Amino acid sequence: MQKNRTFVSPYKYMCKFDTAVKKIKGALISVFYKDGLAEIVQELDKNGVKIYSTGGTQTFIEGLGVKACAVEDLTGYPSVFGGRVKTLHPKVFGGILYRRDHPEDLQQAGQYEIPEIDLVIVDLYPFEQTVATPGATEQQIVEKIDIGGISLIRAAAKNFKDVAIVPSVSQYPYILDLLRTQGGCTTLEQRRHLAAEAFRVSSHYDTAIFNYFNRTEGIPAFKQSFSEQQATHLRYGENPHQGATFYGDLSTQFEQLHGKEISYNNMLDMDAAINLIGEFADDASQAAFVIMKHNNACGVAVRPTSVEAWTDALAGDPVSAFGGVLITNRTVDRATAEKINEIFFEVILAPGYDDEALEILRTKKNRIILKSKLSAACGCGTMQFRSLLGGVAVQERDAQVGGKDSEMRQVTAKGITEAERKDLIFANKIVKHSKSNAIVLAKNGMLLASGIGQTSRVDALRQAIAKAKSFGFDLRGAVLASDAFFPFADCAEIAHREGIDTIIQPGGSVRDSDTIDYCNANGMAMVFTGLRHFKH
Repeated sequence: MQKNRTFVSPYKYMCKFDTAVKKIKGALISVFYKDGLAEIVQELDKNGVKIYSTGGTQTFIEGLGVKACAVEDLTGYPSVFGGRVKTLHPKVFGGILYRRDHPEDLQQAGQYEIPEIDLVIVDLYPFEQTVATPGATEQQIVEKIDIGGISLIRAAAKNFKDVAIVPSVSQYPYILDLLRTQGGCTTLEQRRHLAAEAFRVSSHYDTAIFNYFNRTEGIPAFKQSFSEQQATHLRYGENPHQGATFYGDLSTQFEQLHGKEISYNNMLDMDAAINLIGEFADDASQAAFVIMKHNNACGVAVRPTSVEAWTDALAGDPVSAFGGVLITNRTVDRATAEKINEIFFEVILAPGYDDEALEILRTKKNRIILKSKLSAACGCGTMQFRSLLGGVAVQERDAQVGGKDSEMRQVTAKGITEAERKDLIFANKIVKHSKSNAIVLAKNGMLLASGIGQTSRVDALRQAIAKAKSFGFDLRGAVLASDAFFPFADCAEIAHREGIDTIIQPGGSVRDSDTIDYCNANGMAMVFTGLRHFKH
């Protein structure tokens, strides 16, 4: 009868003959969080690994019945300056960094009694968590900037040919599996993998520290950095054959209450919608609703109630609203939810939802329901980034509207009424967020139609007029907003023939006088803002 045999890992023999496979002889462990560490320590002890440790980690290890050599005993120096300096010593970093295949390094390691440290397990002080803690002082935050830990991670990762680095608790299961199945040995490929993970961790940590000081020291906001740990891989990009990744933290913007995963195209429309709704934050007495499609508004209205705002926003273009992104500056109530629920849309974003409204909106499984965390006035930051020509271009976000009383300059003999003034400002807010060349037609706080993304302003105007007529709107009394100046009087002539007699535009053409003269000759009113709003 065959006797039971104890399993012997082949790595036990490979460690002796394969220089790429390394037996762990010494391990340095210094961690903030101890969860999941016990099993690793016990496996190291089982494999005869000498453990070096510090402070609370040493106490934890010895509480498991495993002996740990204090780093203080190794270096001959105590932990000083309130724990700021513990491991920063040649006997520690020498043990990690000396090259095992360099005779001179080996000679110096023996000469200075530097131990062989083949495994480093370390995590970093919780800097991000401290920053996010309400009431945390700058002193508390700064004290959570890890110095020794980040240095240990970089040193061990640099010497991955000989040393394995475990840079965070997320890698505990990986190293535990290696210890259990490989008899305390690691391969070069495994150490390289851990090194890559280590540099990812250190990069993210440094990025978080930079972004903190970036905010507090007033460095231009476009220097905001992102790390791989902030990456969210999306289902696909603009089209199914395109890969896509989002870098950033969506959780700071909103809370997802329902629905499927947010897509790349959803994000583009959400960004456009958030910035447009922010234009209406200055009037809390009015409910505003925006329907966004392909980065352009196809429906906008401001009304005393949410249900009225939704009804009139939808009326602007009920065809394009299909599959759109909706956003409002008011809590969605039951009456509004019932109306909204009649059409198909991808995303709705609001500062809140009544319980009954949320129940109604949740009847569609995939519908994305988001609750805003930021005020409507916050928008999506102060800078815009765009990849082009193999690089990244950065510009300040267009924060001005060009419609306030102080910015309007009447240039025609005929003035504007108070109602027209409100409509001009309303229309100019929308045209600012429309793809150039852009024309917006509005009346009574409602978007009638827009002409967008055209190669000429005349084409944009004709598109807007045709669209408004297709939905039965009477253009008499409507106002017109243009994102840039009129180089000729042709747009004023076309508008006048349709009964549109009030215009807002930047002005600045060498032939402004042609348009002004036409308006004066035909009883039209026009104001200049001096602010162009190209959007490419």
